[in-house]
Order: sequence, then structure tokens, then C-alpha cells
Amino acid sequence: MSTELHEWKHAGSSGSVCTRPPPESTGMAPSPQEASPSFDEMVQRILDAEQRADRAAPGLNSRNYDALCRRLEATLHGGKRTRPHLVHVAFRAFGGRDLEAAATLGAGFEMLHAALLMHDDVIDRDFVRRGVPTLGAGYRDDALAHGHASGTAEHAGHSASIIAGDILLAGSIRLAALASAGSPNARTILDVVHSALLASAAGELDDLVFSLSPARTPESDVLNMERLKTAIYSFEAPLQAGALLAGAPPRLAARLGGLGRNLGTAYQIIDDVLGTFGNPQETGKSIDSDLRSGKRTVLTAQAEGHHGFRYARDAYAAGRAGIEEVRSALADSGAEPRARALASKLVTSALNEARGLELTPAILDELATIGEHVLNRKK
Repeated sequence: MSTELHEWKHAGSSGSVCTRPPPESTGMAPSPQEASPSFDEMVQRILDAEQRADRAAPGLNSRNYDALCRRLEATLHGGKRTRPHLVHVAFRAFGGRDLEAAATLGAGFEMLHAALLMHDDVIDRDFVRRGVPTLGAGYRDDALAHGHASGTAEHAGHSASIIAGDILLAGSIRLAALASAGSPNARTILDVVHSALLASAAGELDDLVFSLSPARTPESDVLNMERLKTAIYSFEAPLQAGALLAGAPPRLAARLGGLGRNLGTAYQIIDDVLGTFGNPQETGKSIDSDLRSGKRTVLTAQAEGHHGFRYARDAYAAGRAGIEEVRSALADSGAEPRARALASKLVTSALNEARGLELTPAILDELATIGEHVLNRKK
């Protein structure tokens, strides 16, 4: 056992670095089956309350704003709730007791996720996400119904999405602040959320600039982009912040977040695979959009050394080949099994790091289940 973990577990009431006691035994932590449904309900209740508060904010007399907030409610219902679940796992791993605070923090990460997706749809010029029209699509269709040209209507849809994303971003920061109020780690928790926002912005910018460059993008740069854009806010930050909220020492919380970084990068690698070779009926995603837009992924980075792929890609860019030929050449390059092997290596590394933290068997099992889902998901 590391000295730091030993001190956290056994520190007395005076000078203790943890304000909430750790679990006395594995049995104290509820199982995922027992904890997740009630925790999910708490998260949804908090999200609903935040939306009502936004609509009732003083000084707002705008029917259009109220209508936008109502449309936003639909974006905050359903989904896998991955980020709140990770907050909950980390919170329980370090003996957290205030489930309302944990659910509030989880709701903040869920709102952050919705905000970033809203802005991502604008960047990608998409009006459909996983087979469902986006909030922006509704405003685009409203403009078309009023007789506006398609360009004007699409601009209206993207503009509404930017505004909605801004509202969600503000709400996510507010919820993180409310959740951490009174915690000795409050400043560190907010720093984690802030850093996750900055990382996502940096990753999104890298994604954009890489797609515009004719030069080869090394695999290391692609992996770093995916870590910044997705892994930090989706896996690393929820685990780190959840541990901090429970009272874990910052260095231990950072170690837990570090294994989340590997899980999140593996998640994005599999997302790349599904975005090119997945079943659109299962994923709800086009298998052409990444290749058509010139998006840099681990798959394309690994295929750069394959002559057939480079030829098909260049032929497609020149209008001499179809997108199916590019995907076929990508498959022939062996990029998919190599990408899956890399994702598996990252998950294995994450789980090995988790064992080094001497977490309870129940928490280790949950992390292993998460890793299994990351590697074997279909959508």
C-alpha cells in the first residue's frame, strides 16, 4: 500500500486529509445494480430542476428563450449517463457519503457533455446525431417553413445550437460549483472541470486544423487530440472530481483520473472504428462522414504507410474514386485490428493502475465492466 493511501485510510480526526470516512468494508458500497438506478434518478431530477431554474431566471421576458429552454430539456433526457456513473464510482471508491452532492456533480458533467455535443454539431455541420434530429435541426426547419433559403435556415439552426450550448456550459459550471461548495477540495474540483473544458477546446481545434492540413498527421498527434477532445472530460475528469468530492487527497484523485484518461482514449479509438466500420443501424452514425470530411483518426494514421490506402484516398480527393474504395483500402491496410489492439492495451493499462490503488473488489469489478464495455460496445 502506498504511503499516501495508507495515510488517507488511517488518518485520525485531527489533521486528516479526508473529511468523509472511507468505507469500513467492501459491503458498505452499494453494488452497481443497487446504486445506479436511484443515482440516475437523482441526476435527472437535478437536471430537470436546473432547466426549470434557467427558465425562471429573474429579468428574462423572452418567449423565444423560454421555447429554447424547453427544447433543451429533450437533450438532457436518456443517454448512457457514462459521466455521472464515473463520478459515482469514484465517489464511492473513496467513501463519499453525500449522494446529493455527487449527483449534482454528475449532472454537471452530463450538462457539460450535452453542451460540447451541441457545439460539435455546429463544427461538423450536422443536423442529425445518432439518427435523431438535433436541436438546431428544429430551428432550421422552422426557418424553412417561414420561407427562408436553405443557407439562411441552416445558419439559424447552427446559431440556435451555439446559444443552447452556451446555456448548457454555464449550467455545468454552476452545478460543479454547487456540488463542491463546502468541500475542502472545492477549488481543486473546479480546477479539474475548468481544465477539462480547456482540454476539450484544444482537442476540438486540433481536430479541425488536422483535417485541413494536407500533411500526414502522426498517430501520436491523433491520440493526443482524442485524449484532449474526449477522454479528459468524459472519463478522466469525472473520476478525478468524484474522488476529490469524496475527500480523497488530490494526488490519489489524479491517479484515478489518469487511468480514466486511458479508458477514455480507448473509448474514442473504438468510436473511430465504429464510425468507419460499424453498423449504422446500431450506431446511428454514418460510416462515410469521417472519411468524406478528411477527419484524422487512429485508423487513418495507422494506414498512412499502406500504399493502397494512400492511392484510394488521393483518388477520392481527385474525384476518381468513391468513398467505398477508400473504406475498402482502409480495411485492407489492417488498421482496424491494430486500432482495436491499441484500445485493448490502454484498457489493460488502466485496470492495472486501478489495482495499484488498492480499491475495493466491488469498485475494481465496476471498472473492469466499464473497460469491457469500452472495447466491445456496438454503438
